[in-house]
Amino acid sequence: MAFGTSSKMFVATIEAVLEQTAAIDTNSDSFKIALFNDTITAPDATVALANTAYGAGVWAANEVSDGAEWPATGQALDSVTSAIASNVWTFDAANEVSDGTSATLADVRGCLIYDDTVSDYGLCFLSFGGANAVTDGTFTVQFSGSGICTITV
Repeated sequence: MAFGTSSKMFVATIEAVLEQTAAIDTNSDSFKIALFNDTITAPDATVALANTAYGAGVWAANEVSDGAEWPATGQALDSVTSAIASNVWTFDAANEVSDGTSATLADVRGCLIYDDTVSDYGLCFLSFGGANAVTDGTFTVQFSGSGICTITV
């Protein structure tokens, strides 16, 4: 089954934050981005909290990595921000670039953004809309100008 074309936040993660059953702090926790290929089972935004986590559920296999250039378990997000303006909460970070200039990554279809501080719980997954690759170069994930994810209340 394919990664799919949807990008979504995990319902269980939002619930855990609001009900304070998981101590996820988008202002101070460390977040990572892990890359996945198209043999992953299509992600589901409504899975239980445990299955949002890196290394669990559909995130237990089919990760794309390249040693030190884009390590297994993903790369740390840089310049993470969590802010509210008017009635919109936005989670964002700087575009993520491979750690070197000789990355080789194939069939990258999407990513998992997860909290590396609290049980590796997933915040959201992002579809890249198709296959992406780099051979002996730099791989960049460019986030939307509107942020990685938002909630409007």
